[in-house]
Amino acid sequence: MNYDPGQRFFDEMFTPAGELRPHYEGVRKYLEQLGVPEFSRRTELLDVAFRNQGITFTVYSDAQGTERTFPFDPVPRIIPAGEWAHLEAGLTQRVRALNAFLHDIYHEGQILRDGVIPSELVYTSSHFRREVHGVSVPQGIYTHIVGTDLIRNEAGEYLVLEDNLRSPSGVSYLLSNRDAMRRIYPGMFEGQGVRSVQHYATALLALLQSMSPREDGTVVLLTPGMYNSAYFEHAYLAQQMGVELVEGRDLFVDGGRVWMRTTGGRRQVDVIYRRVDDDFLDPLAFRPDSALGVAGLVDVYRHGRVAIANAIGTGVADDKAVYAYVPAMIEYYLNEKPLLANVPTYLGWNPEHLGYMLEHAEELVFKAVGEAGGYGMLIGPVATREEVRTYLEKVRADPREFIAQPVVGLSRHPTFYSDSDEFEPAHVDLRPYILVGPQEVTIVPGGLTRVALRRGSLVVNSSQGGGSKDTWVLDHDGPGPLASMSQLLHGEVQSQVQSQAQGAGTQSQSQSQFQGGFGAVPLGMDNPQPERREALAEQARVHAYDQSHDPLEGHAPSPQPFSTALRVEGGPQTQGQGGHPQEQHSYQQQLEKPELEAELESREIIDPPLIEPHDTEKGGER
Repeated sequence: MNYDPGQRFFDEMFTPAGELRPHYEGVRKYLEQLGVPEFSRRTELLDVAFRNQGITFTVYSDAQGTERTFPFDPVPRIIPAGEWAHLEAGLTQRVRALNAFLHDIYHEGQILRDGVIPSELVYTSSHFRREVHGVSVPQGIYTHIVGTDLIRNEAGEYLVLEDNLRSPSGVSYLLSNRDAMRRIYPGMFEGQGVRSVQHYATALLALLQSMSPREDGTVVLLTPGMYNSAYFEHAYLAQQMGVELVEGRDLFVDGGRVWMRTTGGRRQVDVIYRRVDDDFLDPLAFRPDSALGVAGLVDVYRHGRVAIANAIGTGVADDKAVYAYVPAMIEYYLNEKPLLANVPTYLGWNPEHLGYMLEHAEELVFKAVGEAGGYGMLIGPVATREEVRTYLEKVRADPREFIAQPVVGLSRHPTFYSDSDEFEPAHVDLRPYILVGPQEVTIVPGGLTRVALRRGSLVVNSSQGGGSKDTWVLDHDGPGPLASMSQLLHGEVQSQVQSQAQGAGTQSQSQSQFQGGFGAVPLGMDNPQPERREALAEQARVHAYDQSHDPLEGHAPSPQPFSTALRVEGGPQTQGQGGHPQEQHSYQQQLEKPELEAELESREIIDPPLIEPHDTEKGGER
C-alpha cells in the first residue's frame, strides 16, 4: 500500500516500524485487490448517495450556502475487541459518575460541600438551571444519551477530550455511513467479524419508552426545525424509531399535561426526546423570546407528567471547566480510579492557571467553555500574533469562560484524497454513543470517527472542514478467517443468490451474511487468469448483495485501468473498461462490469441462470 504513516503521530493502521496492525489485514488486501481507480470511482458514488438521501449538515458561518453533503472517507477505522472492551468499561464508568454528579448538584450538593469541586464553578456555569433544582427525574437518570469524544495521543493512549450531554449529535451519520459502505463496498465486509450498529434506534426507543410516566406512553422527537444544522439527524432518528417529529408549535400545555396537535385531535405526550437547548424549551421559564419551545413545559416537567431526554440542566456537566473534575467525580462517587484519562486542562478562573495560559498562549489550545462544534477555539501554534492578542483580550475580560490545553497530536489514519488519488494520513478522533438506562449502559460498538480532511489540520469538526469514517469494532483481536476463491464463487455467493430465487422467506439469512463482517479476496490463486477471476468474484458479490438490499441511485464514471499505487508485488491487476460514463438506475448497476454476464457464461465460473440482468424499463430494483 502506497502510504507513509510517518513517525511523529500514532498511526491507527501501521506501527512505527511500518508494519500493518493485524486487525487491518483484511482491509488492506481488499484495497489492493480493488485498485485505486475503482476505489476512487466508488468513493464518488458515496458522495452522490449522501446527496440524494439528504445526508447533510449546516455551516452557519458559510457565506456560500449553509447546507452541505457530509464529507465521508471510505477507508474504515478498525478497533479490535480487546481495545474496545477497555473503552466500554471506561465510558460506562464515566457516564455513571456524571449522572451521579448531576443528581447531586440538583439535590443535596454533597460534592460541593465536601470541597471536591468548587461551588463557584458549578453555580456560575451558564448551563446550571436553578429552575429545576430539586426536581426528581424518571429513574434518577439525567444523561440518557451521551456522546463522549475520545482522542489518541502520540503514544496511542486513549484520552477523553470532552463530554457531550445536552443533545449529542452525529449518530445518524454513523448509521448512514455503515449502510452506504455495505452498499458500495460489499466485499469489504466479508469474513472479519464486524459488530453491528443497526440496533441503535431500537435501543434508543426502548430507553425513551422506559421513561414514560404512563404505560404505553407517547414518545416524540422535538426539533428546532428544518434550518437547524442537525435536522437531517432529527428526521432520520424519528423515522427509524417510528415516532413523531415535532416542533414547538405542534405541542401545547393544557390541564397540566403536554399535548400534540394531530389531524385526529389532540394526543397526550409522555416523553420528549428534545434536540432543543434548555434556553429555548419554555419561554415562560427561560428565554421569553423563544419561538422554538412550549410555553408551560417546565411546570409539567416539575410535576413528573412528562419526561425529557436529556434532562434539563445536564449542560452544566458539558461545561469544559467542569470537565476537568470528572476524574475526581469518579473517585468520589464510585470509589474507583478512572480508566480513561482527561487531557491536562488549565482553568481560566484559577489565577495560577490563568497566568500560565497568558504566558504560554502560543503553545496551547484555548476553548470557550460553553461552545461546541469547533467554535470559540484558538490553536496557539498556528495562530497569528494578532489572532492571539485579540483572543487573549477576551480571556482577560472573562477568564471563567475559558480553558486551555496542551496541543495533543491526534492519531492519524489513512484517508483517500480524490484530488491526488493517494492515501494520506489525516488526524482522527472518535465519538462513541452511550445509552444510559436504569439497569444497564448500552454503547454502540464503534461510534463516529471524525477526520480532519484539511491536510495538516487537527480540527475534525464538520463545521471546520472535517468529515467522518465508518468505525468497525471486531469480535476478535486479529485478522479474521478469509474465504477461498472457490468458496466465494461456488459456495457462499451461489447459495445466497439461489436462496433469493427461492423466495422472500430466506432474505434475512442472505442479508445477515453480508452484514456480518468484511475481508479480502485472496490474491495468489492457481489460475491462468487470476485477475479476471478476482474481478468476477467481486462483481458476483455485488450482485448477490444487490438481491437483498434496495440500491441507492446516482451516476458515476466508468472504471479506469488499475493503478500501481496499491499493487502488491507479484499480485494480479484488475483492468477496467474504457468508454464514457453512462446514466444508470442504481448504484449496484454502476458497480457491475457491462460484460459480466457474457464473461460468466463463456467461462462457466458461475451458472448463468443465477445472474439475472436488471430490467430498468420494467421497474427493476432501484
